[in-house]
Amino acid sequence: MSSSDHTADPGAESAGELSSFDSLGLDPRVLKALKDVGYETPSAIQAATIPALLAGRDVVGLAQTGTGKTAAFALPVLSRLDVSQTTPQALVLAPTRELALQVCEAFERYAAHLRGVHVLPVYGGQGYGVQLSALRRGVHIVVGTPGRIMDHLEKGTLDLSELKYLVLDEADEMLKMGFAEDVETILADTPGSKQVALFSATMPAQIRRISQKYLHDPEEITVKNKTTTSANTAQRYLVVSYPQKVDALTRILEVENFEGMIVFVRTKNETELLAEKLRARGYTAAAISGDVVQTQREKTVNQLKSGKLDILVATDVAARGLDVDRISHVVNYDLPIDTESYVHRIGRTGRAGRSGDAISFVTPRERRMLTAIEKATRSPLKQMQLPTAEDVNATRLTRFDDQITAALEQSERIARFRDIIGHYVEHHNVPEADVAAALAVVAQGETPLLLSPEDDRPQRFDRDDRERPDRGGRVRESGRREDGDRPERRSRGAGTALATYRIDVGRRQRVEPRQIVGALANEGGLSREDFGGIDIRPDFSLVELPADLPTDVLDRLRGTRISGKLIQLRPDRGATQRSGADRPARKPRHR
Repeated sequence: MSSSDHTADPGAESAGELSSFDSLGLDPRVLKALKDVGYETPSAIQAATIPALLAGRDVVGLAQTGTGKTAAFALPVLSRLDVSQTTPQALVLAPTRELALQVCEAFERYAAHLRGVHVLPVYGGQGYGVQLSALRRGVHIVVGTPGRIMDHLEKGTLDLSELKYLVLDEADEMLKMGFAEDVETILADTPGSKQVALFSATMPAQIRRISQKYLHDPEEITVKNKTTTSANTAQRYLVVSYPQKVDALTRILEVENFEGMIVFVRTKNETELLAEKLRARGYTAAAISGDVVQTQREKTVNQLKSGKLDILVATDVAARGLDVDRISHVVNYDLPIDTESYVHRIGRTGRAGRSGDAISFVTPRERRMLTAIEKATRSPLKQMQLPTAEDVNATRLTRFDDQITAALEQSERIARFRDIIGHYVEHHNVPEADVAAALAVVAQGETPLLLSPEDDRPQRFDRDDRERPDRGGRVRESGRREDGDRPERRSRGAGTALATYRIDVGRRQRVEPRQIVGALANEGGLSREDFGGIDIRPDFSLVELPADLPTDVLDRLRGTRISGKLIQLRPDRGATQRSGADRPARKPRHR
């Protein structure tokens, strides 16, 4: 190994070669911030990189995501920062807005005891005004995406003439996203005396060429990985047909002890559809995709971090750069299209020494993809079985017991209610156990506490993973029945009268009939036969539904969201009711 090459062994720190950050030469105020956030032992990439950067060397770091790269460059930059210089001293280039924000948050945590340090995120989707006013006041560290950094350089609003440190984070991702020319322009137009750190999971020829052209005698640091997935993440899979995925996910949510969860789907449309179904089942879930505006994305991620939100339904692109401590589980609701995406997905959990769980839904025709994932990651996935009704009931009873135990600890309130119960028992001659059971019924409401054995219906798979249609239900091209998400639905008779309802979504929200049918059927327990015509207008839609819908169903439907918008379902006063027997049955349509 030459003096400019270094291979970091992840097992070295466990062998006692390095016990803490104290011996790395970091600023004492930075060390104090590390103790505040609970960092004790540096990771392999940190132990090898920090001394080299503090010594002024350029560095090429090769390591997978989740190995601690952010602290590896942030800590030495902060330790050498000159707060009196108001023009930017450090520039970090990141491929995505999410990663840029994550890096900014890390800098701010590590600079907690450094007075007057200003860090600015610069990315597309955020107004220029905020960025320009911050730049005028003076910032020390800029973290941004290459495109927006180039915009500022071209406008003359970002002065990098006194730049001392430049970091390329996830360089291979930036090249894949088409930022190669911007990155090279920024490298060439900044002071030649700057110190450069380049971090990448892989070393393609283009990154090797950039390193040789723009870095000065860099020290190359490689972190050995025995597998491409974290050893802290337990990987399992469940064989399930497409129409059964929602029910399967619901059962997993019931029995798994999870804190925060990301559920990955393939398409942007599916994120909101699935999030709506989870919310209808009582879970705090939100969708995030490339179409969600940046302010909403940031709000959603903050809710996940704070515990106000437990489940995030996301696409691959939307979840890039997400690093939230609460994420204990990742569920691949839809398998990714390649093994690299699988590695990135499950890398959202089991990070920095924490344990995590990854569960993948595999349809029968996706078994080859499962084999490819196991081969690429050199990590066999353990097959799991769908939790049975008995498993779910055991979890529910345990939760019910815990609620009773917690209530019994409220001695003062118990004492007051004991007198009320005693009065009822005395005057109605009813055993106390029966009164307790009756109170449990009142507290539980109409939803049964326990599942019945009939809920454990055996799964059936056709050769092409399609459910056999019944009741005239149409099978969509994806193999998923539009009425297959709920086992029990109300059914409209041939003479049932229809009424026209208005909902506040239309062509401007890019809704389709299948989205309307899916959302309303899920929220209201409707069957496909309950729907008449669907007329989609620019700003609203008209939907024919049974005129005799119960009040509780209408209340649930009014609170339905489609594509993230509250639909405000209400009768269309300009329409007349028609009997289903007066016209031929027809499929939902739009004009």
